Amino acid sequence: MKNNPIVSREEWLEARKSLLRREKELTRLRDLLSAERRTLPWVRIDKPYVFEGPQGRRTLADLFDGSSQLMTYHFMFSPSWPQGCASCSFLADHIDGALVHLKQRDVKLMAVSRAPYSQLAQFKRRMGWQFDWVSSHGTDFNYDFQASHTPQDISNNTAYYNYELLEYPAEETHGISVFYKDAAGDVFHTYSSYARGCEMFANTYNFLDIAPKGRDEGRFEFPMAWVRHHDRYDTDPVESSVTHNILDEETA
Repeated sequence: MKNNPIVSREEWLEARKSLLRREKELTRLRDLLSAERRTLPWVRIDKPYVFEGPQGRRTLADLFDGSSQLMTYHFMFSPSWPQGCASCSFLADHIDGALVHLKQRDVKLMAVSRAPYSQLAQFKRRMGWQFDWVSSHGTDFNYDFQASHTPQDISNNTAYYNYELLEYPAEETHGISVFYKDAAGDVFHTYSSYARGCEMFANTYNFLDIAPKGRDEGRFEFPMAWVRHHDRYDTDPVESSVTHNILDEETA
């Protein structure tokens, strides 16, 4: 951590107001970008995706649960993994508190993974989460939305993620996809975001960004190397090595 200059309250206030002008510029730009995002064209979903969850088999249209807007977080959890991704779990820790508020704004937010539902349910109980989580096991959903990649694509370096070819092999990747259902019951894909495009949903980082030391990740092998499942911080010290994953990428 660098040694910041120590100044008078008046000098601090002048510097703070200068930074505030930059912060307001960013806020206005974010508002413009959000408005532009809402003007994107939509794609009708015709493929009959079916998911497995606590209520049995459900179609994509069923997942809306009375809302017209659906957000699916692509949680990295391969059928061969003993537990869900630690970085995805870090983001998922921020979901439950938003659910009641999103419901008031006609939005359903949930997670989707390729692991069978029995694995998801067991891990969800361990983590104490309340959000809905369904399995896309045996369907093309994860592959169609860049959240999983076939062994052939990985070996041929043709795995597509964040709208470009992956720079390194990855069986599972994370992201968020958004859908709209009209009055006739037709479903449309409106938006997807990946890699650091999902960072805004991990609000812990927003808090760290205003802390004196910031994210303080420079001493680690890669960003998020310190992240653990929330029940493992005492048992898995942050100095230990962890598996690199897509959320750590600099790609926006």
